[in-house]
Amino acid sequence: MNQIALTIVTQRELFLIVLFTVTYAALFVVTAQNSRRKILLLEERLRKVDAMREHQQALTAQSISDNERKISELEQLLEQMGDENSMLRLELEEKKEHLQYNNKVATIDNEKRSQAETTIFSSDIYRRMQRYLDEGRIMTQDDWAQLVQLIDGIYTGFTEKLYSLYKLTPQDYYVSLLIKARMQPKEIAQLTAHSKESVASTRSRLYQKVFGKKGSSRQWDDFILSL
Repeated sequence: MNQIALTIVTQRELFLIVLFTVTYAALFVVTAQNSRRKILLLEERLRKVDAMREHQQALTAQSISDNERKISELEQLLEQMGDENSMLRLELEEKKEHLQYNNKVATIDNEKRSQAETTIFSSDIYRRMQRYLDEGRIMTQDDWAQLVQLIDGIYTGFTEKLYSLYKLTPQDYYVSLLIKARMQPKEIAQLTAHSKESVASTRSRLYQKVFGKKGSSRQWDDFILSL
């Protein structure tokens, strides 16, 4: 009888050991997959950030000047070639047109950005926000829609860029939008009906989520203003 009982206990212990081992292995695999997924998502976000920064660098006066120099060199090559080597000529013409297009887009974007503060500060929605600050009111959905239209009109693709980096909550987006509209943390807190501490926490959290490392609320502001 004791031998049978011992056998049952041993089998039960063996079952529990096997069950624990399988469960642990499954948890390890799931944890490893989740970690890898997070790493891949972070790498993808950082690639997008780098692409955004490269785009901004392409808008600089130096980049435009470099493109103009390349266009001039291509024009000289085309003149020297005459009608010979039509395939190469088409390729050079295509490069020239691409550079000209990039410069045209960059010039327009730079003009809009150089006038950004004037455009924002003179807009109806900005004046309305200032009135709300004086009266202690918060923004309505219609106000947000007008602000989005204003900001995206000046900074092409601003909203799209933000949402491509991270799944923003409405509060995340509103805070970032107001930063872009040159609002101060205290003003952002009032317009969104949140505390200054909550606004600061949102900004620093967003920086950490997007860049995968701790950062200050000011660093998020600088990133948003650079877009």
